[in-house]
Amino acid sequence: MAQTGARVRVGGPWFEDFEVGQIFEDAPGLTLTFGHAALHQAVVGDRLRLALDASLSEAVTGQANALLHPNLVCDVAIGQSTGPTQRVRGNLFYRGLVLLRPVFRGDTLRTRTEVAALKQNRPRDDGTGTGLVALRITTRNQRDEPVLDFWRCAMIPMRDPQAQTGHADRFEDIPQELDMDRLEAAVPGEWRLDVFRERVPGEHFADIEPGTVYELEGRDTVTAAPELVRLSLNVAQAHTDAGATAHGKRLAYGGHTIGMAAAHATRAVPNLVTILAWRSCEHLGPVFEGDVLATELTVEGARPLEDAGLVELRALTSSDRGPVLDWRFVGLMA
Repeated sequence: MAQTGARVRVGGPWFEDFEVGQIFEDAPGLTLTFGHAALHQAVVGDRLRLALDASLSEAVTGQANALLHPNLVCDVAIGQSTGPTQRVRGNLFYRGLVLLRPVFRGDTLRTRTEVAALKQNRPRDDGTGTGLVALRITTRNQRDEPVLDFWRCAMIPMRDPQAQTGHADRFEDIPQELDMDRLEAAVPGEWRLDVFRERVPGEHFADIEPGTVYELEGRDTVTAAPELVRLSLNVAQAHTDAGATAHGKRLAYGGHTIGMAAAHATRAVPNLVTILAWRSCEHLGPVFEGDVLATELTVEGARPLEDAGLVELRALTSSDRGPVLDWRFVGLMA
C-alpha cells in the first residue's frame, strides 16, 4: 500500500466551526458496571443508600441490579457530549435536566448532542474571542428508552478572534424553569417507598421542614479529578491538560464539584431516596485538584406526592478561595 505521509490534526471544533442543527452522536456507548459505581463513589464520596446497598435497592425498586447514582448517570451523559466541546472554557448553564427513568448497573447509555443555538461574544481585552454553544443532549439506554434530555451551554474559543460569524441567538427557546409535570412523571411509580421507610431509620419526607439550613462542618478534598473525567468519557482538554487552561493547572470537572456537593447533601439529609432533577446549576469559581470544599444546604421547598414527596434543595459549595457552586436540585424522599 502506498504511503501518503498525510498528517491529520485531531481535536475539537472552534466556535466558527459550529452550525445550528449540527448533530454529534459518535461518542462510545458505555455499559455501567459495579466498577464504574465503585470508582465514582471513591472519588466523590456519595452516600446515597440505594446506590450503595444492593439488597435495599432490590427491595425498593424491584430490580435485581442496584440503582446507579444519578450524578454518575449525568456525568456520563455530559462526558459523552464533550466531543464537540473539547476546547471548552467553561459551562454557563444546564437547563431542563430531569432523570426521566432510573439507571441500574448493567445498563448501557448512548448520547446524541445537537447544536441548538449559537452566540458570538465580544472580543476580550487580551485579543482572544469566544462564543456560546447551546447544546441539546439526549441520552437513551440499551432499550432505546429516554434517560436524559437537557440543555448545556459551553463557552468555546474562536480560531480567529476577528472573524464575524453572525451568530447572535438569544437562547429564549431554551426553557429556564423545570417542567413540573415532566418531573412528577419521572417519579418511579413502581418503587416500594413504604419499604424504604420501614427499613431505614431516621427522618423521612414528613419530617422535612422548608427553610432549614444545614451547615456541614465536615469538608472534603478534591482528589482523582482526571480519573473521574476519564471514567465518564469526558475529553474536555482543560480537565487533563494544564496547558489548555488560563490558570496554568488542570480544572476539576464541574460534575466533580456537584458530586461532592451531593455527598455533602446526603450527610445532612441521609434518607434522600434519589435525585430526580437539577433546577439550576451555576459554577461560581474554578475548582482544582487539592481544593477543600464545604457545603451549606438549604431546604427551599417540599411538595407532597401520594406516597412520597419531592424536596427542593440548594447546595452552596465553597473552597478556601470563595464560592464555587450554586446548585439547586430536586430529590425524592419516602
